[in-house]
Amino acid sequence: MALALDRVRRTRLSLHGLGVICGLTAGVWLGAAEAPTKLVNAGFSPFAISLCMVAGVFTARWTFPTLLKGTGYVFEDLSERKHLIVWALMAGALWAVANTLTVFAIRDVGLAVAFPMWNANSLIGLFWGRVLFRELEGASGRNIAKVVVGAMAIVIAAVMLGFSTIYGGVVGSHAFRGIIAALGASLMWGTMYVPYRKAYLSGMNPLSFVTVFTVGELGTVLALTLTLDGGLHSSAFRLFQMPGVLFWLFLGGFVWVIGDLFQQFAAKYLGIGRGIPLSNTNQLWGLAWGALVFGELAAADWQHKSMVIAGSVIMILGALAISTAVASAKERSSTNEAVMRECNRYGLNYQRTMMAQAGDELDGRDRRRRWWDYVIVLTATAVFVTLGVRAMTPPLTMDFRWAVFLSVVLMISLFVGGWCLWRRTRFT
Repeated sequence: MALALDRVRRTRLSLHGLGVICGLTAGVWLGAAEAPTKLVNAGFSPFAISLCMVAGVFTARWTFPTLLKGTGYVFEDLSERKHLIVWALMAGALWAVANTLTVFAIRDVGLAVAFPMWNANSLIGLFWGRVLFRELEGASGRNIAKVVVGAMAIVIAAVMLGFSTIYGGVVGSHAFRGIIAALGASLMWGTMYVPYRKAYLSGMNPLSFVTVFTVGELGTVLALTLTLDGGLHSSAFRLFQMPGVLFWLFLGGFVWVIGDLFQQFAAKYLGIGRGIPLSNTNQLWGLAWGALVFGELAAADWQHKSMVIAGSVIMILGALAISTAVASAKERSSTNEAVMRECNRYGLNYQRTMMAQAGDELDGRDRRRRWWDYVIVLTATAVFVTLGVRAMTPPLTMDFRWAVFLSVVLMISLFVGGWCLWRRTRFT
C-alpha cells in the first residue's frame, strides 16, 4: 500500500500541468458554448433557450463521452459510490438555475459584459473548497498570497464591469436586472462545485458524474419552464418545432459537454480553488465571441471599451494567480486527510480512491463496449445530424470570418487537451 501511495504522490505532482491544460481547454469550449444563447435577441424566452440548450446537453452526453468508457464502466462506477448520485443530481439542478440566469443576463447586458461578472463564481468555489475540503491548509505564504491577490483582482474586475455596464450607455434599460442575474448565476455555479469536489475526493470518474448531472439539469430546467414560463404554452415548445433554430442550441449543448468534461478533470487534478479559476478564462473567449462575432462593442465609446477590456484582463490575471499556486507537500497531506474522511464516512477503499483520484484506476473495471452503447451513440448522433441538415442561419448579425477563426481554435484546443489527457490517464 505504501508503494502505491508513493506512486500516487509522484503522479499528482506531474498531473498539475495536465490539470492546467484541462482548465485552459475547458475555458475555450465553455466560452463558445454560450454564444447560441444570443438567440434571445430573436424574441425567444430565456427559459425556452435554456431548456433547449439543456436538451442538447443531455443528448450530447450520449455521443462522444459514451464512446470513451461505455455504459458498463459508468454504471459500475456509480454502483460503487451510490451516495454521490444525489450530489450529482443536486449539481445538475444548480447548473440549470445558473444557466437560466445567464440567459437573462445576456439579454439585459450582453454576452461580453455578463461573462466576466458570473465568473466571480471562482470566489464562491474557493470559499467552499477552503471551508469544506481543507484546500490551502498547509499552503506556503506565497501560495496563500497568490490566492488572496487573485481573489481581490476578480472582485475589482467584477465591480469595474458592473459600473461600466450601468453607465456605459450601450445596453438597454434593464442593466441592473442583468447584473443581478449574472451575480446570481455566479453564486449558483460557485456552489455547484461542492458536489464536483466531493465526487473526486471519492474517486468517481468525471464521465460517470456527468451522466447523472445531465439528468438533474434537464429535470430542473423543465420544471422551471413549466412553472415560470407559461407551462405547456411556453415558447420552448415552439422552438422544439423549429429544427432550423433548434440545431444551434443543441450545438451549444454539445460544446458545453466537452468543455465541462475538461473542467471536471481540472477540478479533479487541481481542486476547485485552482481548477475553476483556470477554466474561468472562458470569459476571455466569451468576450471574443460577443465582441468579434456578434459585434456587441461596435457602438461603444472608447471609455466603455477600455473599462470592459481592463476588467477582463484583471479578472484573467486574478484567475491565473490563483491557478499557478502549486500545492505544497503539506497542502497535499491535508487533501489526503480529506480523502480519508470521505472513505471512512462512506466505506470506500482508501488505496483505490487515492489511485483513482490521481488518474490511475486499478484493473477490474468493466471497459467493454456493448452493442447498446453503439445504438445509443448512433441515436444521439442522428438527432444532431437531422437537426443540422435542416438548420438555417440565425436571424442575427454576425461576422462569419471571426466565427470560422474561433471555431478553428476550438478544434486545436480539443486536439491538444484530448491528446494530453488520453496519453496520461486514458480518461480515468
